Parts: sequence; structure tokens; C-alpha cells
Amino acid sequence: MKKRLISGLLVAMLASSCAYAFEPFVVKDIRVEGIQRTEAGTVFSYLPVKVGETFDEDKAAQAIRALFATGFFKDVRIEVENGILVVVVDERPAIATIEFTGIKEFDKDQLKKGLREIGLSESRIFDRAMLEKAEQELKRQYLSRGRYAIDVKTTVTPLERNRVGINFSVNEGEVAKIRQINLIGIGAFKEKDLLKLFSLTTPGWLTWYTKNDQYSRQKLQGDLETLRSYYLNQGYLEFNVESTQVQISPDKRDIYITINVVEGEKYTISSVKLAGDLLVPEEELRKLVRIKPGDVYSRERLTETTKAISDRLGNDGYAFANVNAAPEIDKEKRQAAFTVFVDPGRRVYVRRVNVSGNTRTRDEVVRRETRQMEGAWYDGERINKSRQRVDRIGFFEDVTVETPAVPGTTDQVDVNISVKEKPTGSLLFGAGFSSSEKLILTGSISQNNLFGSGNALTLNANTSKVNRNIGLSYNNPYYTVDGISRGFNIYQRNVDPTSLSIGQYKSSSLGGGVSYGFPIGDDDSISVGLSYDRTSIDILDDSPQRYKDFVEKFGDSNTTLLASAGWATDRRDSFIYPTRGNMHRVFGEMSLPGGNLRFFKINYQYQHFLPLSQTFTLALNTEVGLGNGYGGQDLPFYKNFFAGGIGSVRGFESSSIGPRDAVTDESIGGNRRAVGSLELLFPLPGAGYDKSLRLGWFLDAGQVWEKGEKIKLGDMRFSTGLSVAWSSPLGPLKFSFGQPFNKKPEDRVQRFQFQLGTAF
Repeated sequence: MKKRLISGLLVAMLASSCAYAFEPFVVKDIRVEGIQRTEAGTVFSYLPVKVGETFDEDKAAQAIRALFATGFFKDVRIEVENGILVVVVDERPAIATIEFTGIKEFDKDQLKKGLREIGLSESRIFDRAMLEKAEQELKRQYLSRGRYAIDVKTTVTPLERNRVGINFSVNEGEVAKIRQINLIGIGAFKEKDLLKLFSLTTPGWLTWYTKNDQYSRQKLQGDLETLRSYYLNQGYLEFNVESTQVQISPDKRDIYITINVVEGEKYTISSVKLAGDLLVPEEELRKLVRIKPGDVYSRERLTETTKAISDRLGNDGYAFANVNAAPEIDKEKRQAAFTVFVDPGRRVYVRRVNVSGNTRTRDEVVRRETRQMEGAWYDGERINKSRQRVDRIGFFEDVTVETPAVPGTTDQVDVNISVKEKPTGSLLFGAGFSSSEKLILTGSISQNNLFGSGNALTLNANTSKVNRNIGLSYNNPYYTVDGISRGFNIYQRNVDPTSLSIGQYKSSSLGGGVSYGFPIGDDDSISVGLSYDRTSIDILDDSPQRYKDFVEKFGDSNTTLLASAGWATDRRDSFIYPTRGNMHRVFGEMSLPGGNLRFFKINYQYQHFLPLSQTFTLALNTEVGLGNGYGGQDLPFYKNFFAGGIGSVRGFESSSIGPRDAVTDESIGGNRRAVGSLELLFPLPGAGYDKSLRLGWFLDAGQVWEKGEKIKLGDMRFSTGLSVAWSSPLGPLKFSFGQPFNKKPEDRVQRFQFQLGTAF
């Protein structure tokens, strides 16, 4: 048998027609040998010849190069046997397993996923070069976590059926910590004050959680920009960071950062001019200028000026207005004159409003909140209002709006509203502790976005010793396309306050009602409602005398037909994490003929959020209430106002503030109430701008007065303390520790309170 061999190792020699060359021949048949996993058809597809065609040196070289390029084979040989082309291959091994040992910093499944993205995974062909790339990527991940002493050793173990097992043995080493940060060249400010601006820091009591004592290039760049902004906002127009050195100790455990800066001189503003195509009257634009002659230069206020002018032009449809401030610096006088050049560009209109990111919520729920119409002129104010209204729905964790230009046009943009949905159902669990009732439990299950429609359905249940009730409510915020809402509610409520330090009685109520809401503006609405209530009262031997007198006069079972009305305006920037804006709410109810009771109640609430900085927000909340009877009657005692507890004055036992029975010394409530809270909200130190975990220092005040009692501010109860609100993976968590500081002997204290909800 005549046999000739063309080896893959001799491709170059074939190309040069050396001693191993052969005469062209017609292929009678093609046979593939040595394959275990690869299909023969795959090999055939790379061959530049078919049966019946002529095979020569060039085609042999092409075939070998093509088969090597697949990466499937370690070696390729071509043999010729009496006109039969035999392709002999030696396959590369497949990866059977990938294992990790010594890894604690990362999740192993996530590491495998990352290696898969760079081409190394189980069942794929083993490639030594890819393995080295994987080692480098693994080291890079550890370096990003501050583990500079990382050591990775890789073992490749041959297995049966031409497979290999790969094991990454990792010695993670100790995490390198920042031991010192030095600022060189500063003189205008104290170094310790400037370092407080940095997110990177030396080890502290909370850095185990924040990891801010671990070096990160990205965090350092952010800190340098924060430092630069601080100087520029204080007038140092020529401030510059000259160099940054990051040094690591020989044992790779300690990091030292040195930052060299040049402060320059402090500049003031000499003049501010407006130039260009203003379009808007100059007097109106002048009102938007945040810097005035004589002021210390501030880049922040200069940026606010250009943005305010740009936004004003955007309200007239000029979405791409270009507003720039050009400085003229007088180094001798240390003054800077600015000319604000205005180029409005072309007026544009909105082609489409697109919604993305909503997997459960219907598009119409988002679209009905937008105030920028398709086909209308671009209006920046309406677009911002749209974002705020979508955010205030409460269904989304994050809402962003972009206005990209439509490709191929010069006068059209799209408004892209991107939302990140959050769980809109909740299973709420509440608890509190007191000396009398011990543990108080409450719960509710609700879905505020039923089937993605925006409608709300809530089932409330309370299993405390005091209140045992169940209620079902439903609300459709867009009962009509004009935004008129309609809601229903039914409830059954049992009240047994015998374990509390309030007037003793028991009651059972059954009722329900319907309500409508009418929008009267983008932020304002009014509501009306009608409800029915039937309450049965059980008077005990130790009940206050006034309770006994009420039952003797009106009986132990009363029916009430209630009419309600309210007005609300909400200008907060967010429903979940407000940082600016205010909210007013007035709500009143009045009994109508048809029942045997005559009374009314009215409540007013005001909230205001004032941003003090990027991290601190001052929150004010006030509530006042008034109730009374009419037609010769008094306000029913079970409709009285109470104060104290987590919802009003923290640090005091629930419903313990206010008038007390002269005989039993128990709280009986009153017909007037005033409570207020001033709270400084801020993120957890070291957590950056993360809003999901916020701390608060609060000052609460409140009191309840009974009919005929003179309102005196000296009667107010005050408390102060710390609150925590956390949107945890398990759901919203709130707790507070309050300390009364003008407690009277008769007051009941409840310092610690918390509330935990589970979202779904």
C-alpha cells in the first residue's frame, strides 16, 4: 500500500515545496480518524476539497491551518492512501470540572460565571492561554478588594476520556488597609476637615461594614474631584491636584496615600454679563444668575446659573440650549469677570414618550402621570414634573428620564422614561414594648399595584391585646381617564384597652364606605366620601364615669352616617425618600342625620423637607386635630384624640399623653390634639449617598386637651432621640429610641419602638 504523510508540523515546509511535497491527485474518498467529541462533518466543513476534486500542496496547507484555527486539536496530520485522503487529528482535552479552594471573599458560582464570560467553563475545550487569562482576571478581582497579597496556583489534572480537571488554589492573604492619607501643599483649610470630605479613610469603628478603609482607584478619583469642587466653591479658581502617590508596605498589608495640591489664590467676582441670542428678556434671565459682583467665586453657583438659564430655555422647547460661562481673570486684583454666552439652538418637539423597565406595571399607569405630551413642543418643566409624578406613585425604586435626539432629525427628541420596579405588595409586621401590654403585634397584607393596574387592595389585621380588627379596602386612582379616583372599604373592629393605662371599656364596630378623589391640579386634589358605622359599647365596673354617662344617654349601640371631605397638595420630590418640597393635607368628617350621634372631626397635616446638603435633609412634620359635638351633644369618647408612641411623640407609651380620669388615672383622650416633629435625616456614616438606610435625630412634641381645657404650650411633652429607617432585603424596617426630657410623674415611658415589614 502506497502511503504518504503530510504532518501539521510541516505546514511551512509544504508551502515551500520541500522534500515532503507530493504530486496533485484526484480524491477518491475522505476519511477522518482520531475524533472523539468532534463531528466528522465539522472536519469536512473546513477542508477545501471534496471527493472527485484535485488535492494539491496549497489545499493541504489551507486545510491544516483551518483545522488548527478551530482550537479543537493539538495536532493535525493528513495521510494519502491510494487516492484516499485521511485526516488524522489529536483533539484537545475538554474541561470536566473547575474547582476553587481557599476562596472566602467571593461566591464560587459568581466566579464561575465570570470565567465563563471570558471563555473558560466546564465542557469547553481546554486552552492554556485562556487559563492564564483566567488567573490574571482572578487576581484582578482580588486586587480590587484590597487583597494585594493574593497568590493563585492552578493545577490541571488529566482525566479519562481526554478530559481535564482545573483547580484554582487561592491564598487570599490579609486585606490591605489605608493607614495614612497625607495632603501636601494645603494652607487655607485644616487637613482633618478636608479629609472628612473623603469617602476613603483609615480604619474606624464602622469601616468593617463600609469597606472605606480599603483602597480603590475609583473611590480615590471621586475623592479628588470632591476636594477639587470644595476648593473651587470656596473661591480657589486655580486649585490643582499636582500628583498622587499610592504606596504599599512590603508585607502588602498597609497602604499610604499622598496627595500634592496647589491651592492658588482666592478670587472674587468682578462682573457678570449675558451675551448671545437670549430670546428671553434679559431682566428675566438676570433673576436666574446665582453669582453677583463682590461674591467669592463658586463653581457650584456658576453651574447653577448656567443650568437655570438652560432649563428656562428648555421650557420653551429649546432642549439643546448651550449656555457657557467664559472667565476673564485678573491675577493682580484676584478677580474674575464672567460672560455667560447663550446659544438656544433649534426649537424641538417630542416625537414619542417611551417607557421601559416596567415588567409588572402596565405602560398606561406610567403614561397617565406624564405631563409632556407627544407631538408637543419640548418642555423641560413638564418633563421634570412627569418624573416626579411617576416617582410619587410609589411603585418604583428609581425613575430616570432621558431625552435623546431622534436620529436623522434636527428638531425632534424622544422622552425615555426608565423605571426600576420595587415590590408593591407588603406583609407588615409591627411590634412595640410597654410595661403594661408587653408585646403589641399588628399586621397587614396589601398590594398597591394590583395586577400592574395601579389599583390598591389592602387587608389589615391587628392581633394586639388592645385592637383586634380586620379591614378590607380597595382604591382605583384612575376610576375615570381624568384622574378621578374611587375607593371602597369595609371593616370589623374590636377595641379592648383594658390592658392599657387609658379609660376602660370594650367596643365592637362594623362599617364601610365609599370615597372619591378629584384632581384640581398637578399637585392638588380634593376628596369626598360617605360611610356607615355601627358601634356597640360594653361598659365595665371600673370605666370612667363619663363613659357610663355616655352609654346611659345614647345607649350601648350607636349608628353613624359619616360624610367626609379633604384637600391635599403634595410637592415632595419623592414618595419614598423625599429630600425637598412640602405636603399639606386637610381631612374632616361629620355625622349626618340618620344616626343617633352628632359630631365632627377635622385634621390638618403639614410636612416640609429642606435639603441642607447632598447628605443632610431637615424634615418638619406637624399635625393638629379638632373634634366636637353639635346639636347639644359631645364628641363620643371613643372618637377622642390620643398622643404618644411611634406615630406621634416617640419615647412615650402609646396613647398615654393627655387628659386622665380623676379616679382611675387612666388616659381618656381629648377633642384637640397637636403633635410635631423636627428631624435631621442623613445616611449611615460611611455609606455615601445610599438612601436605603437613613438615620435621623428627632425632636418630637405633642399634647392632647379635653373640651373646656385651656391650651397651654407648657403642657406639651417633648422627646428626642435617634431613628433608623432601612429598606432591608426583608422589607422596610423602622425603629427609634426616644428619651423624654420634660416627663411628668404621671407619664408612661416607652423608649424603644420598632416596625418591620416584609415586601413581596
